[in-house]
Amino acid sequence: MLKKSIERLKLEAAESGKGTLKRSLGAINLVAIGVGVIIGAGLFSLTGIAAANNSGPAVILSFVVAAVGCAFSALCYAEFASMVPVSGSAYTYAYATLGELFAWIIGWDLILEYAVGAATVGIAWSEYLNNLLVNVLHMSPIPYSLSHSPFQTDLVTGEHGMINLPALFIVGVISLLLIKGIQESAFVNGIIVIVKVAIVIMIIIIGWHFVNPANHTPYIPASSIFTDEHGIDHKFGGFWGIIGAAGTVFFAFIGFDAVSTAAQETINPKRNMPIGILGSLAICTVLYILFAHVLTGVATIEDFRTGGKEASAAFAINKYMIGYAWLGQLVTVAILAGFSSVILVMLLGQSRVFYAMGKDGLLPKAFSDLHPKYKTPYKANIAILIIVGAFAAFIPGDIVGDMTSIGTLFAFSLVCVSVIILRKKEPNMVREFKTPFVPLVPILGVITCVLMMAGLGWTNWLRLFAWMAIGVVFYFAYGKKNSVLNNTKE
Repeated sequence: MLKKSIERLKLEAAESGKGTLKRSLGAINLVAIGVGVIIGAGLFSLTGIAAANNSGPAVILSFVVAAVGCAFSALCYAEFASMVPVSGSAYTYAYATLGELFAWIIGWDLILEYAVGAATVGIAWSEYLNNLLVNVLHMSPIPYSLSHSPFQTDLVTGEHGMINLPALFIVGVISLLLIKGIQESAFVNGIIVIVKVAIVIMIIIIGWHFVNPANHTPYIPASSIFTDEHGIDHKFGGFWGIIGAAGTVFFAFIGFDAVSTAAQETINPKRNMPIGILGSLAICTVLYILFAHVLTGVATIEDFRTGGKEASAAFAINKYMIGYAWLGQLVTVAILAGFSSVILVMLLGQSRVFYAMGKDGLLPKAFSDLHPKYKTPYKANIAILIIVGAFAAFIPGDIVGDMTSIGTLFAFSLVCVSVIILRKKEPNMVREFKTPFVPLVPILGVITCVLMMAGLGWTNWLRLFAWMAIGVVFYFAYGKKNSVLNNTKE
């Protein structure tokens, strides 16, 4: 099992000049990137979906479970990102500790996190665009057939979806921005984050006065089975309802690991990477718990099952917070901008993973080609635009979202295991940031991640294994033969 040496990775991290990524990001940029991607689809759309399908008001506890699991994993990511500050995130860490095959598997798995994740948010962006057109601008919505996938049907009119054009549009615009440059992308992201966080805080403060205690009773519903509109059964209420919802809202925390993909474009990454990863996670966890408490207190579970769907936050404000219609309109505008920043960071993360894999020969070398003027992996961005655009245009959002969660949980588990392995293999290596209480913290990270994976249901496991099987075939058919490390016999 071929492995990349840490020394080789450090040499890659120290490269500069022609053919290398441009270092221009500081600690504040990294925290903004983390907050930009974490607060988005998960908070504004999945909170209501998880409460409706799995946990009821106890979705607040699900956020706590997901946050704890993320914290264990984030500590492990911070150690690696400060020690080996190169592009590729979990893929690169696995290459150094578990070997090339595992690195390939995790790189293939990260497509589920970033590419499919960006598609999920693109679909939610489309939903909120129609919300903006109807409720804010008082215009006709984009026709159902042009804003939904072929697998969706309007329950009222019976009209079938054909293609989700708005989702495809936003993925295209963001991809072009990323090709233009990392500094420009970070600047746009920073502005969006300020607006988005201000709106979330406003909802929490104003919405607190509209919380109906009856909506939080019973806080943890009795265990039962809820069947959704697609005919899929969900464990609702009780322990497994909370765990199932944690697996779903876990998607809302994806982002701190995307910070680590920008390591090679960061100034003083050994100091700034841990700040960006842990800082963004801490800020978002506090906001999430408060937001979930308000949202489930303002609206009922039945509202989330029937009227809210992906647009649950705006729906709750418009229906129950009388006199604050302007806030619902403001939320819709802010969410559209917010979703844009989520897509931006996820596409950034995916392109940097493709860049690292292309450089290693596991994917076509063209993915590591940098634009002569902008110093960005533009060919990787174009390929990702095609992949993500297809998912966003033709696949329903809820199916895509759970695929993203299970793929990410798997990646987090491997990063936690990698920290334990590297501590044993290289005990004397200088670590700018050290994960505390090793091996306890990484082991707890693995346990919480596997527990949340277990709560996501057999259909998601089936999709994960099918995706991994395709990846393994691709590795032996292409990656192994073209691997730079395999051909240089390091």
